[in-house]
Amino acid sequence: MSTALDRGLALLERLAGQPEGMALSALADELDIPHGACHRLLAALLRRGYVRQVSLHGDYVLTTKLASLGLGFLSSAGIVDIAEPLLERLAKESGELVRLSLVDDDRLVWVAKAQGSRKGLRYDPDMGMDARLSCTASGHAWLLTLSDERALELVARQGFGEPKDYGPKAPLTVKALLGFLHAARVRGYAMIDEVFAPGMTAMAAPVQRSGRTIGVISIAGPRMRLTPERMQSLAPAVLVAAAELGPISRASNMFGRPALGRA
Repeated sequence: MSTALDRGLALLERLAGQPEGMALSALADELDIPHGACHRLLAALLRRGYVRQVSLHGDYVLTTKLASLGLGFLSSAGIVDIAEPLLERLAKESGELVRLSLVDDDRLVWVAKAQGSRKGLRYDPDMGMDARLSCTASGHAWLLTLSDERALELVARQGFGEPKDYGPKAPLTVKALLGFLHAARVRGYAMIDEVFAPGMTAMAAPVQRSGRTIGVISIAGPRMRLTPERMQSLAPAVLVAAAELGPISRASNMFGRPALGRA
């Protein structure tokens, strides 16, 4: 890694996946940063409030400052206010987890959720994390709006991931993935069964504006409850919500950003 900024960002990204924290030596070795340089970077992040040390072992953990910055950005962009009634409506109708993800350049990022009949929009624990394009309903819903070539390019860049981390029906080859995408294009929405996680199903529809996919609305739940038949019955509501969100998203700066691919 060539610059202090690169190294600092790498430290933050690595710690984001380690809620229990990591030792300086482990971070330095994994990221190939000299121990002295790693200590200086962590000290700077500590001073700025992005990390803290666990007193018992001296391991470094992230603080909530990054999450606070993200929440502040989403709030100023108007996304929460715009999406909240639509997500809540779907959550109430389905009784399941409803999520909103946004297209950010060549990434699809989960940003918000509403859960069942509970009131109030709740941010997903995975908020800010990239959706795995090859094996999530959200990923498939975005990819179905792109050409096969562009969809495969994005998946190749991200990778299929490790089979052990996903469901037993997750596509592991280009041919298998294209089978999912072609079926989704016929339906107009994505639908998966034990693809992202064992025992779980999900469906998702793209949010489009002026011919561009700017986000995705999804519903996920246990397969014993969210059956294929149930997903088909919910499809009109999901498609209507996605169609409503596209035009009104003009009020949001984030939704106004250019996104890759056209329907």
